[in-house]
Order: sequence, then structure tokens, then C-alpha cells
Amino acid sequence: MRLGAFLCCLLLSTATQAKPDVVASVESPSGVLRLDVIIDEGRASYAVYRFGEPVIESSRLGFLLRGEEKLERNLSLQAQRTRAHDDTWEQPWGERRFVRDHHQELRVTLHESINLKRQFDVVFRLFDDGLGFRYEFPQRKGSSELIIDDELTEFVIAAPATAWWIPAGEWNRYEYLYNKTPVEQVGQAHTPMTLKTDDGLYLAFHEAALVDYAGMWLRRVEGRRFRAQLSPASEGWKVRRALPFHTPWRTIQIADSAAALYNSADISLNLNEPNKLGDVSWFRPHKYIGIWWELHLDTHSWATGARHGATTERAKKAIDFAAEHGFRGVLIEGWNVGWDGNWFGNGNDFNFTRATPDFDFKAVTDYASGKGVHIIGHHETGGSVSHYESQLSAGLKLYAAHGVDAVKTGYVTDAGQIERRDADGVLRREWHDGQWMSRHHLKVVTEAARHKIAINAHEPIKDTGLRRTYPNWVAREGARGMEFAAWGNPTNPPEHEVNLVFTRMLSGPMDFTPGILSLQGRGQAVQTTQAKQLALYVVLYSPIQMAADLPENYAKYPAAFRFIKDVPADWSETRVLNGEIGDYVTFARKDRHSEDWYLGSITDENGRLLEVSLDFLDPDRRYRAEIYRDGPDAHWRDNGFDIVIEQREINHRDRLTLRLAAGGGTAIRFAALE
Repeated sequence: MRLGAFLCCLLLSTATQAKPDVVASVESPSGVLRLDVIIDEGRASYAVYRFGEPVIESSRLGFLLRGEEKLERNLSLQAQRTRAHDDTWEQPWGERRFVRDHHQELRVTLHESINLKRQFDVVFRLFDDGLGFRYEFPQRKGSSELIIDDELTEFVIAAPATAWWIPAGEWNRYEYLYNKTPVEQVGQAHTPMTLKTDDGLYLAFHEAALVDYAGMWLRRVEGRRFRAQLSPASEGWKVRRALPFHTPWRTIQIADSAAALYNSADISLNLNEPNKLGDVSWFRPHKYIGIWWELHLDTHSWATGARHGATTERAKKAIDFAAEHGFRGVLIEGWNVGWDGNWFGNGNDFNFTRATPDFDFKAVTDYASGKGVHIIGHHETGGSVSHYESQLSAGLKLYAAHGVDAVKTGYVTDAGQIERRDADGVLRREWHDGQWMSRHHLKVVTEAARHKIAINAHEPIKDTGLRRTYPNWVAREGARGMEFAAWGNPTNPPEHEVNLVFTRMLSGPMDFTPGILSLQGRGQAVQTTQAKQLALYVVLYSPIQMAADLPENYAKYPAAFRFIKDVPADWSETRVLNGEIGDYVTFARKDRHSEDWYLGSITDENGRLLEVSLDFLDPDRRYRAEIYRDGPDAHWRDNGFDIVIEQREINHRDRLTLRLAAGGGTAIRFAALE
């Protein structure tokens, strides 16, 4: 063929190639966001715009399936429909009493034109501050199930950005300090992953309603292109589900400030199903103490012997302290058989109904009941989950029979080392956030609900808003908690809690266990001031809050301890007054059971002056501000005990200047006077 003819054919071929086609669009209720669904040479993708500017560039949709061709090519739009939704629902407990669910939904049906001619829906819900989308698979002739090797879901970030993230697929589950890097330097990340673009937009990527499915990691493919990477399973595939079914929601929060980003986390709740448990008034948000901090300080032990922490005598002393100071709960770790020897990753010796010889379970629970105190149960599995499931019913029945209505569960083993033993005796190893563990956690939560018991999971699967559907799943860990400040090597730096606010805390309540007024770990100081420890009760939300320090340390600092006793664990309103990721943040929250408000403000290693308006207060009331602030010489490094406690009368027209020392904070109770 002559060169001219070849060029002519090439130009003709190029001209006749199909261009990307926007086949469906939807806008958020106020038109802030727009989402386009695109078909490009048979491949489906989506793109997101905010006020017309791209936020998420064309990002592909699809799956790798076991035993079938990948579900990605030869797709066309078969149908679409939209609907509007706007209602407000009430939480039985939470950061706020009422949550508004206002979104526009677009459902598109995609169909293969050749091969198996498979069909599926993608459902998008757009809020003004973010979106969620999920896949829905119908019944299919000739197949009763779908086996997913991985998703091909993409998230292509339009603008350069800074990312705050922790690695996924590594040994320590979620318990890492947060990396702060250009987005192009992210490897494989857990969600929530938080970004701030160079032009000042805030994004967070996560998922909602993780049920019977593998948890989603985010793997950077190239540049700013990320792809969903599902947590592994022992069989090799990631998810196996009977048809029909739907995936969890993939969520993107989008806001123009860090404070607004935190508020947009309600998207996760709104994408979950309503309460399935009915009346859960038997769970009361509360504060608790426990036989816990001394175990991490290594002055006492979980194991039996001379240093055993969970003895009958020590438990009764803790109950006395709780009763005297108004704490509802006492956590007792190490009360049951199985803690002797190396239980990390090997919990097959745990017995969840048999106490150690030096712990009289009935005597302790009866003593607590007589004092008006509730024992908080503890089920550490050491990662031996099948072993735990074999005793789960008996363990919960024992607790229910003795007035234990909250249980802390634990899964201490390396990631990927959960022990699963099938009915045929085959031993497998699973990940903490794989499909099998997703099923396990809901088994525990639903079984506990039948006994009117709340669950606070440690070393858990991540929070995806399921507390709306199962309100007895009240908290979990799923991040690097206060115990690292006891251990050191390294300890938690001053910026850690501020990082948590805009990363881990976007997913839901965390049992961080604050309140270390002694400021002392194992041979090193906790990098904080006393005032910051108080402020954490307002900043880091949980409906089950621990006063984690030793009773004798609270006796040393009764004035500061007063705030820990006063602060509630349940709120009717929450306001984020200011904040920047990893730098500082200020919260105001209103007690659900009084007219009092509380303020908590914390900073990183830098001291700050923050001015806040008190316009959130009731204009028809006066308040006594009980202020716990860093003293003039306070510093996390060498003078964390410098604290000033003062009072003044204020109203909603006032403004306060908060002086936060390096690594410090301010805590305020606004007690309503009339």
C-alpha cells in the first residue's frame, strides 16, 4: 500500500473510532456535585465534578471473576433511573441525635453485548458533600453464585494532593502512625485515606456497609490512579457470594475544609440500613475504668501468678473506685483461663466461661451489682476465631446471666494469621478484614444482641457505619491507641490524635482509652499535657469512654479528674469549630441529657492561639465556663503537668482565645445556669 493511501486509511479509522460517551448523569441535591457515567469503547467509568471542576477523573468499573472472563469490556447502558431522597432519622446514641439523609440516586444497568451477556447495576448516591456507589448483581441463568478475584474499581484523583494514610496488607493491621506524603507516594493504603489537594479541597476515600464481603484497600497503580484491592482469603479468591447480592458502598467525601470533611462522615451512616435490632435502650453510653493500664505498664500481668492483675481483691477495689466516682463500668482483662504462656496468635487455650483460681467470677459480679456498677466483659481470642466461635454462645450466656451488658473482644495476632478451622478439620489462615472475618464479626454482634450485650471490638475489622444497623456494635479500636504511649518504641507523637480525627475517626467511634493524667508510660513520658488528655474526651468520640489511668493517679490529680467525671459519653449535637489535618482541631458537643455543652481543643507539637466563637450556645441561657487549660509553661516534652483550672460566666455572644501549649489542649464544660 502506498504511503498516502495508508495515511488516508489511518485517518479514516481514527475518525470512526467511538469517542467516550457520557450516557448518564446525576447532580447532588444543591447541584454542588455532578457525576457522569461514561462508556468508552465498551468500558464503563464514572467521573465526579464539584462546581464544574473535576475531582475524580474518568475511573473504570468492573471485576475480575473466578472461572469467567473479567467483567469490564463490551458494556453498554441498558437502562437508567433517578430518584430523590430526603429524610431525617434519629440515632439511639451518637455524636448527634438526628441525621439528615439528603441525596440524589442514579441507578444504571450495564449489559454485555457479547460473550456471556452478563448484566449488573451500579447505584450512585450523591450528597452535596460526597457520594457512595455500589454494584448490584441479579440472579443469573446457569449460575447460583459469583466468585470475585478482585475489583477493577478505580479512583483517579484529578488534582495534585497531599495524602494521610497507613499501609494495608502489613502485619500490624491498622495500628500505624499516619504517613503524610504526596499522593503519588502512597503505596497500598487502608481506608479511610484522606487527601488535601493543592488547591484546598479535602477528600476521604472509604466504604460503607461492609457485610459478607472483603474489606477494600486502595492500591496506587500509577500517578494519582488508585484501584480497589480486596483483602485476601485463604481459598485464593476474595469474595464468594450467592446471587443475587450487592457489594458494600465505595465512598468519597468531598469538602472545602477539614471541619466540613469531618461532618461529611454521616454519608457512611446514611448508606447503611436502618436499625435491625429494634429497641436498644438497654445500651447506655457510659464511661468506665479497668484493670488495663497496669498491664501495659507491665507492673501487673494478664497471666496468673504473683503479678496477676485480675484477682478478686483487685477487682473489688476497682469496683469501689468506680462506684465512688460515678463510673458505670469496670473492664477486667485476664480474668479467664488461657492467659498463661504465649497467647499472641495462639488463643486455643482460652476458656470464656472458666475463671482463674484467684478470680471468683460470681463474687465479683455480685459485688459490682450491689454497688451499682457493671462489669465489662473481655473476650480475647488470640486470633483463634473458630475456637472462640465454638464457645461464643456459652460465653455470652454467662455474661448475660451475671449482668454483664458490654464486652470488649480482641483479635491479637498478625494480619493474615487469623486461625480458622473448617468443619472438616482443615486449618486455614485469614486476614482481619477478609470476607470470613466480616461474617464472623456480624455473628458476634447479632448473637450478643440477643443477650442485650454491646460489643467493643479491638484488632477489629474497620468501621463502615454498621452501628446504624446494629446499634449494639458501639465502638472498636482499629487504629493505634493509647497503649502505644505506654509501650514506647516509638510512642504516639503529639500530632497523632489530630491525625486520627481526620482519618480513622471519619469511619466511626474509637475506643482510644484517654485520660492518662500521670503522663507516664514504661520509662518514658506520654507526649501530651494533662489538659490535652482531658480534651480528648470531647475530641475523640466513643459512646463507651475509658478513664484509662490507675485509680491512684486520679487520686493525685483530683481537680483535673473532675472533668473526666463530668464529661458525658452521649451527645445531641456536634460542631467542629476549626481544624487542620495533623495540626489542630476544636470540637463543641452538647450533652444529650442536659443543656450543658463541652469543648475540646488539641494541637500537635506546635503551640497555638485559636479564637472560637461561642455562638453554638443557647442565646437564652447563661453558662458557667469551667475551663481546664494549659498553664503558661506547659509543654508536652518537659512540663505536661502545668494546668490552669478556672471559671467564668459567659454567653453565646462571647468569643474565647484558646492558648494551646505544644502538644497541649483545652477542655471546657459550659454548665447551663438557667
